[in-house]
Parts: sequence; C-alpha cells; structure tokens
Amino acid sequence: MTRLLSVAFGLCFAVTLVSAQEAVKPAKVAIGKQAPTFKFKDQSGKVIDLADLLAKGPVLVRLTCGCSGCDKELAYFQEIDKAYKKAGLTSVAIFREPDAKVAKYAADKKINMLYGIDSKGAAWNVFQTKTMPTNFLIGKGGEILAIAPGCDTSGLLAKKLAERIAKTV
Repeated sequence: MTRLLSVAFGLCFAVTLVSAQEAVKPAKVAIGKQAPTFKFKDQSGKVIDLADLLAKGPVLVRLTCGCSGCDKELAYFQEIDKAYKKAGLTSVAIFREPDAKVAKYAADKKINMLYGIDSKGAAWNVFQTKTMPTNFLIGKGGEILAIAPGCDTSGLLAKKLAERIAKTV
C-alpha cells in the first residue's frame, strides 16, 4: 500500500512538473498571435519597450545586420519608414553587430529611423527566428500581422510589406 501511494505521488509530481514547464514556455511567435515582450536599447542607449511603441500604433521590427544584402534592402525600409511615419508607423531596426560598427554604419547610411543594437542576438531568440533579416509587422495593441523572413534585394519583399502597412495605418 505504501509503495502504491509512493508511485501515485510520484506520478502526480511528474505531471505537475510537466505542466509547470509547459506554462513557462514562451508563446509561439506567429501571425495572429501577440508579439512577445521585448525591450531594447536604442541608438542613444535609452531602453525602449515594444509595448510602449505598440500603444501608439503599428510597429515594423526589422532584425538585421550590415551585410551586403541587408545593406541593399535598407533603402527600401527607410522609404517605408518615411512614407508611413506620419500615419503612425514606428519602424525599428535591430542590428546584430558590435556597437561601434553600427554607429559608423548608421552615420554613413544616414539612418533616421529608430534602431538598436543586439550583438548577442537576444531579439532573435525572443522572436524565435534564426533568419537574417526577418521583419515583423505588429499592429497597434500587439497582434503580429505579417512576418517576412529572408533577404530580397529586388525590393519585392519590402513592397509587399508596404502594401500590408498601407492597410494597417
């Protein structure tokens, strides 16, 4: 009888552990789901909370670097920022490069949209992607409206995102 109670207790404990582990798993990042909790330091070192940006309007988050492909795409995303900023869009580029390199790159490219530096790749973990670049269009309030992974120097990917943004703002 004692052995039976021990086995039963052990099973209950195991189920509780599995349930607790499932409860702490982050929600899957997908279209139609809420954006993950995310904070980053902007170019001036100020901590920015994605939730604060989303309270104001839609946000385009671009996880990127300064490679030649991302560099060619940057012009398209700066145009998207310029075209939709007055309508309420906030564009954010998160670079996975060392601080000094990004500062020089931003000055050279005259980046005038919000950007941050994440040399350790925490943003890629939070947004559950390994693809560079990946773009997330998140609606006001936090629903993920579009995910556009990969590099497209032709501008087609940026054009499709811009069309989706136009329907959002």
